[in-house]
Amino acid sequence: MGLARFLQAVNREVAHWGGRQIWRRIVSAVFTALTDQAGVSAQRAGALERACFVLADWHATKRRLSEVEARMVEVLDQLELTDLVSSIPGLSTVGAAAILAETGDLTRFDSPRAVVKHAGLCPRENSSGTKDGRTRIARRGRPRLRLAAWRAVWGAQANNPVLTARFYHLTTRPENPLTTGQAHAALAAALLRWLHVIITQRVPWNEQIASGRIDLSAAA
Repeated sequence: MGLARFLQAVNREVAHWGGRQIWRRIVSAVFTALTDQAGVSAQRAGALERACFVLADWHATKRRLSEVEARMVEVLDQLELTDLVSSIPGLSTVGAAAILAETGDLTRFDSPRAVVKHAGLCPRENSSGTKDGRTRIARRGRPRLRLAAWRAVWGAQANNPVLTARFYHLTTRPENPLTTGQAHAALAAALLRWLHVIITQRVPWNEQIASGRIDLSAAA
């Protein structure tokens, strides 16, 4: 077949697997392995067949995941929450649905801080006697809720001006700068607080309020 035709064949198949372009170095390495005369060539057909089974399982899993995500978004529509959660720039409806699936009805929480505490994202100082320890998140809440908020933040940060500015401030401030992981945990906590406010009060996200440029307590 030759490397050139092999590359063309792989290029034709990439779109069928949800890909956009091939990584030539990897495809060339696969071609080299397939054409190598060393090893037991008779076993290669079986190895490729097993690889095909794995890819088929991957496709089936992606299809089932898409079906579940579509049902999650339908629930948001039924609860009339889609427009509210979509008002947060960068937050996908699926990401919001995943968070709400773990929190349940947010009106059962007295405050945004209670939601953050439920997720185990509240900071906890680790000190003993006269020795100061590092401040870490509590991790005493629901791990799946933390994971859902963490994943949502990774997708939202680049498209949300408040999250972007907050991350930069937390990681570059002169005193007590946070690590990347600590900053993302802080952003995840902020996202949970935002969701509590906009859902319980039925108001869209407001950049001025979220960034702290408008002090609601002072206005009250």
